[in-house]
This record gives sequence, C-alpha cells and structure tokens, in this order.
Amino acid sequence: MTPGITVTGPLPAAAAAAVLDLVSAATGTDSVAPLSEHTLLRIRYGGDGGGHPQARDLLLHRDGELAGYAHLDPSEPAGGPSGELVIHPAHRRRGLGLALTRAALAEAAPRPLRLWAHGDLPAASALAHRAGFARSRALWTMRRSLHEPLDAPRFPADVTLRTFTAGADEQAWLEVNRRAFASHPEQGAWTAADLALREREPWFDPAGFFLAERAGRLAGFHWTKIHRDQPGAGTDGTGAIGEVYVVGVDPGEQGTGLGRALTLAGLRYLQSRGLPEVMLYVDEDNPAAIRLYESLGFTRWHTDVMYRHP
Repeated sequence: MTPGITVTGPLPAAAAAAVLDLVSAATGTDSVAPLSEHTLLRIRYGGDGGGHPQARDLLLHRDGELAGYAHLDPSEPAGGPSGELVIHPAHRRRGLGLALTRAALAEAAPRPLRLWAHGDLPAASALAHRAGFARSRALWTMRRSLHEPLDAPRFPADVTLRTFTAGADEQAWLEVNRRAFASHPEQGAWTAADLALREREPWFDPAGFFLAERAGRLAGFHWTKIHRDQPGAGTDGTGAIGEVYVVGVDPGEQGTGLGRALTLAGLRYLQSRGLPEVMLYVDEDNPAAIRLYESLGFTRWHTDVMYRHP
C-alpha cells in the first residue's frame, strides 16, 4: 500500500466526519458531488449503512490532513468492484489522485476495477486515461423547468394511485423494484436495509412516494425526492430542486402507459411544492427511457462516467 494511505471497513465516527468535510469542499469547488448517495449513506451510518460487508474505504493523509478518500464496493463479483474517489481541492495537482487510484487497483486485484467520475470533469478523464482506465458506462443527468405546464396523467381505467405507507408497503415495493430493475446493476439489488436507510433520511416524505395498484396489487411506482440547499441546484438561487428519484413499472405492465402516467403524477406533485426545476438520472444506453423523458421536456444536463481497468 502507498505510504500515507490506510484501508479500513466502516469508518470510525471521526474519520467519517473528516471525509464528509472533504466531500463538502470538493462539491463547492467542482459544483458536483464526488460521491454517490449509496456511498454517502455508508459513510454517515457506518456499519448500519448497508452495502457489502467486504466494502473498503481508503484514506490518504498528507501533512497530517485527510487529502483523499476512495470507496470500493465489491457487490458485483462478475464485473469486479466499483468505486469512487476524491481529492481535497487544497491537495490537488500533486499526483495524489494517481496514487490513490493505484492503491485502489491494488486493493481490488486480481479483479478488474471500475471507477465512477461524477460530472465527467476533464481532470477525472485525464486521471482515468493516465491510470489505464477506459470509459465503459455513462449516466446522464437530465433537467426540466417546473415553470412550464405539465399534462395531466392518464392512468388505465382499473389502476388506482395512492401514496406509500411506511411500515406496510416495503416488501411489495422491494419485489416490484427487483423485477422492474432486474438488469440494472445497482437499483435492482436494493435490499430492505437499503430502503430502511432512505426512510431514515431527512428528505424522505411518503407524500411524494406514489404507488399505482391494479386489483389490489402494486403495478408501478414513482418515488420523488426534494433536495434543499444543494450547490448549483434549481434556478431560483435557493438550492432547491426536485428529483424523479425512482420510477418503476412491473414488467407485466410495460406498454400500458403506466410509466408515463406515474412520471407525470410525480412531476405535478413536485410542481405543486413550488420547486423551480426537476432532475433525474438515466443510463445513456437506455434510449426508451431517454425518449420518454425528452418527450416530457427534459434535456441533458451533465454526465457521470464509469471507467474500467482491464
């Protein structure tokens, strides 16, 4: 292991606080968060944060300060571990990003490593190329103004819409989520613990979590999210923005228009909350979903890129 870099499992409280401070500094400089929600939950909640028991955190210290952080998640054995890393803005341009990347490669060996670069920043692309990584996947962020009108959702005649009830709907939701995202490397793998963590978050609000039922069975859902005080979020200067957090439809319901109706129901809810704008994430290689979102007025904002080392 490179000198100055230590590897641990769930982070102790003091280390977690230092990492969150580092993340805040990088977000302020880059205008994009360097870590995913999944990783941030694990940092904040430690051993209760879910994730794979063999997940690893790499801490890079320089001159007694935390200068860099990387997280490795081995939950996809077939594809190799995936990870994320960030260098504190005050410690950049000193080769620390390459040192931390090589340490992550050594920790993942002999399996191939995949690293996310959020925002597709030029420095991240240059680092990936220098370390021998190649682009393998892209996740778009799309946005839409909520000041523009929205169509009324049109549900099939025998479908009813209600909101999520915490403590009662978790299992049914997990089952439909698993079927809807069976081929998705992250969303389809959610467990009860993953769902429970998000129910603990300050932003969680069942009033914005919509369930569509047919004959008493869950047919699809739209879970919305509201971000507050986010750098660069929204168009009104408040840092507030809505999110199409997860939209899912049971495979047997595909082609019925249910996905579009659920998306519109959630968008109109976010609009009713006075939010100026809404965002979502979608895989670049999902043209059907992109066409749906473009038809609803969304446009591409920026891109997260996954790089893979052979």
